[in-house]
Amino acid sequence: MGGQAMKRNCNVATLIERYFTERLMRQRNVSANTIASYRDTFRLLFTFAQIRLRKAPSSLELKDLEAPFISAFLADLETKRGASVRTRNLRLTAIRSFFRFVSFEEPTHGALIQRVLAIPSKRHEKRQVHFLTRAEIEAILAAPDRTTWLGRRDHTLLLLAAQTGLRLSELIGLDRNAVHLGAGAHVRVIGKGRKERCTPLTMNARRALQAWIKEPVRRGASALFPNVHGGRLSADGVQSLLAKHVQAARERCPSLKSKRVSPQS
Repeated sequence: MGGQAMKRNCNVATLIERYFTERLMRQRNVSANTIASYRDTFRLLFTFAQIRLRKAPSSLELKDLEAPFISAFLADLETKRGASVRTRNLRLTAIRSFFRFVSFEEPTHGALIQRVLAIPSKRHEKRQVHFLTRAEIEAILAAPDRTTWLGRRDHTLLLLAAQTGLRLSELIGLDRNAVHLGAGAHVRVIGKGRKERCTPLTMNARRALQAWIKEPVRRGASALFPNVHGGRLSADGVQSLLAKHVQAARERCPSLKSKRVSPQS
């Protein structure tokens, strides 16, 4: 009876808290970027659970996170949020890591855990990569409403992404002091392995950044492209804003309807 009760009352929020504090931060000593990515994954998972199961995060039990539910969550990321296969697989990696931790913490749930760990990653199909024409890129860049602060932020972010080829993690990691607009204009980027490099700016990107830097700073934000609260944009936030502007751009550029557009991760 005791074992059955433990199965019924295994609280997910408590396990998640222990996973982050004991496993990721203390035992594994993983990077801040990985912790942020994993945190985004579980925030999205909790949001999906609230809609699908009508349960608050504090009420979720481990038995709610069966393999069919996790698979539905991953499918929702691709269909509703426009996540790439790569992003979908990264979310699955975070979930697998959590369930491997749970396998030691709650061995009585071994069958459920093994079914989740058996969910396969998706293969990257090279033929799914779509290169955008100049007209398609211009349609996307024209989509944000530049009479608003959010529209100007999104336009500048998308222009910088299109003209420099920076990765998503590099874009959201940029600080205001990483921008140099004098002779040899460039942005200083921290890439993989914490390696620093300088990426030159085109004339268009330089002009856009000059205007953007003059905008009032939101709540003391240090990030070059902050959210409305002054914090750093999440990867999911950038994917959502891109999906919104691509959808709007499809109205004036129909060729975009046959293309899947996602940030370079």
